[in-house]
Amino acid sequence: MEPTSPLPTDNSPSLAYALQHTFGRIQHSSGSFLEYLAMYLKLIKDKVHRMTIDPPIDTRVETVGLDAAGLVALADIGTVQERTVLAGTSSFLDIFVLVPGLHLQQKAPSLNAGEHPACGALTTGYVFRVENPATVFYLQRVGRTGHLTHVEVEKVAKPTTWYGTLFSILLPGQEMSLLPITAYLLAVSWGIGVFILLALTGDWWGLTMCGSLMAARFINYVIIRERSHPGWAGADEGNTEGDLLILLSQDRWVRMKGLVNDLKAVTSGQWLRRERPIESWFTAIATVSVYLVAALAGNVEQFGKILLLCLFIGSAGLLAIANTCTQQLHMHGCVLNVVGEPKKYVRRRDLTDELIAESGRNDWAIGMGMITAPTQNNESFRGGAAVVT
Repeated sequence: MEPTSPLPTDNSPSLAYALQHTFGRIQHSSGSFLEYLAMYLKLIKDKVHRMTIDPPIDTRVETVGLDAAGLVALADIGTVQERTVLAGTSSFLDIFVLVPGLHLQQKAPSLNAGEHPACGALTTGYVFRVENPATVFYLQRVGRTGHLTHVEVEKVAKPTTWYGTLFSILLPGQEMSLLPITAYLLAVSWGIGVFILLALTGDWWGLTMCGSLMAARFINYVIIRERSHPGWAGADEGNTEGDLLILLSQDRWVRMKGLVNDLKAVTSGQWLRRERPIESWFTAIATVSVYLVAALAGNVEQFGKILLLCLFIGSAGLLAIANTCTQQLHMHGCVLNVVGEPKKYVRRRDLTDELIAESGRNDWAIGMGMITAPTQNNESFRGGAAVVT
């Protein structure tokens, strides 16, 4: 049996091997760390590069045929016209309310359907017509068949503070009830929000379409403001109180009370004056721009088309809610309010007899054809001078 060799007393070879092995592992670990670090930095660089090129919002949606989405803007609905009538003018914030039919705003005076009802003054006996189409539309709206509706006319106090003046500029003629003003401001916010989203997505076609609609709204806003300045309303009557009976179509009767000057401001003269040539040119430009939006909407990205479609439908719904909940009419510095509940009559003659007894005269009823006038011998009756509506 061979003798076992003794353990080496010199540890230098083992120490060298251990050091070599340790340095090798450190070098390998350092290489792996540097590789991981380089890979991580590359990922960060790619992420930053994508953020500078791609929009911050993912606009990938399923393919849906929305090339004709712009045609919704041409829908012939009267929400914009009705809002213009109820406010008596146009406000600056209307620029951001983008609804179908916005190019028809200048046709707001046609909402009365051509009706100019007969009107009799219970205090003086004079008979005339209501010439203001906006007032006629409001009376058609609040009147009920076979009922007498009471309406009061009051002067709107001018703002005395800076914030009141600012509010009158941004929101002239707006009813301050909670629901109408909330719905209107939501419609404004909806338009601004969609404009911002289109900018964030980098959809420049969509942004151009939205901006074109806002430009059309701005043109109409300026022209409506210029056309709605108070014009001729007759001579000043001082603080004389007036009382009018108005006979609308479909047997709707309205009794309107207030100062004679205020009554004349909302019933006589004109609401919107005739357009000047330059105003009609700009109106045509605004109208054509809306049609161009409908024609070029196919160039908008798919997500932008969805945004525009939601904008049109949502804004129209909110503005319709605001119009429905508005119970007042602002006109030439005056406001019209319905007072109490409409009173029902079985016969129109019952209404006539009641008002004759209250006013103490019947000449207005004869002039409106509600009763007949007696002849000189009081043996027969002749027809009154009826005013046909």
